[in-house]
Amino acid sequence: MAALFAAGSLCFLLGPFPGYVDLVGPGAAAATFFVGSLCFTAGAALQAWVERGAAALVQLAGTLFFNVTTFRALDTQLSNPDYDALVWRPDAFGSVCFLVSGVLAFRADRHRWAGVNLLGCVFFGVAAVAGYVVPASGSTLDLAAANWNTVAGAVCFGACAVHAFRMASPHASSAIPLIDK
Repeated sequence: MAALFAAGSLCFLLGPFPGYVDLVGPGAAAATFFVGSLCFTAGAALQAWVERGAAALVQLAGTLFFNVTTFRALDTQLSNPDYDALVWRPDAFGSVCFLVSGVLAFRADRHRWAGVNLLGCVFFGVAAVAGYVVPASGSTLDLAAANWNTVAGAVCFGACAVHAFRMASPHASSAIPLIDK
């Protein structure tokens, strides 16, 4: 589960990074987001199956919204490679689900890692607002803010995944914890 969240975080860290689209092309960048969303969904499905809590189920729903959004972006880029549009923009419904799940998880277990996860959810929410496409002009409110907040959210989710992976390791009891509960 932690490895899947870490892989998804890595994809969402790379995808909006400045120059990534220029380096790999819009189709590969769109595929990066889609693969990342699938990793997040697989991790969230495992978490929902193991924990069976409201936070995990809402998070799973959020990842499914991101699957749809990232698939649309990938399909658009692959079917029309000359299409000049955003490769991906944060999904509003998925971001709301992430915020709700982050708050539920934090209220259930107020340790620092739940706070880091909630902060990642907030960053994804800010990215969704900043990535809103204004219908009259067809441009985003603030593309740079959408990209940097997506990266910041991915860093938070990745840090939580690495922490969970460390705690699940057989040597976790002898390891020095990064942050105590």
